[in-house]
Amino acid sequence: MRLNIANPSTGAQKLIDIEDEKRVRVFYDKRISQEVAGDTIGDEYKGYVFKITGGVDKDGFAMKQGVLTNNRVKILLDGSTGHYRPLRDGERRRKAVRGCICAADLAVVNLVIVKKGDAELPGVTDTTVPRRLGPKRASRIRKLFNLSKEDDVRQFVIRRTIPAKKDGKKAQIKAPRIQRLVTPTALRRKKHRLALKKERFTVQKEKKAEYEKLVAQIRKDKRQALLSKKRQSSSKAGDAKKAAAPAPAATKKVETPKETPKAAAKPTAKATTAKATSKK
Repeated sequence: MRLNIANPSTGAQKLIDIEDEKRVRVFYDKRISQEVAGDTIGDEYKGYVFKITGGVDKDGFAMKQGVLTNNRVKILLDGSTGHYRPLRDGERRRKAVRGCICAADLAVVNLVIVKKGDAELPGVTDTTVPRRLGPKRASRIRKLFNLSKEDDVRQFVIRRTIPAKKDGKKAQIKAPRIQRLVTPTALRRKKHRLALKKERFTVQKEKKAEYEKLVAQIRKDKRQALLSKKRQSSSKAGDAKKAAAPAPAATKKVETPKETPKAAAKPTAKATTAKATSKK
């Protein structure tokens, strides 16, 4: 098994071959992100503390965090966690990955120095590898050089010199383009962008109000036309019904018989004698 030891403080790393299996048994059944004491690996690593960051098995399959097994399995990946590059959105593939638990089938184990020991590791802690590229973001440049907001970040960009490919030509000096740099031009552009956004909002609002007014007028006209059409159709139907109805037949007047006055009753014999006596 080989150990790939990296030192983040110096930027150096070194690949070390270990033939003795007893020295690497300390990594068995250890997971990614667990720490291992360097005393068990050898005397030269006394006092060191290493952190497991990954590894590769003998067939070249990389270890994957979260797969709790010590062998190789096939899982469905969407490409966001590495192991393949998706060709289109939403694409998923079933890929073979190595579990995050160390075992004897690993060819390389990646380690990071968490705590430095007493002795120096040749090629890891005694050498410093300069950074090829510096930070690009303005806030990170300020953090690296401990700058304030009044300082000009553009004066502290890490530049690199590229030697000339042909004789007689000048060497090129390249500097990264600073990201998130606040300048008067950027502020002016932002102000103009916000003004355009506000203008678009007001225009759209006016257009919406005009459209709603037009739609309301169209609906009102349609309703008026529908009501007038209904009135005309109802009046025409009433006229047609009156024209189609037959004329009413003439009714004969039935004369009721008039009551005849009753005949006067004939005077009785007593009445006549009483009348005669009165005349005398």
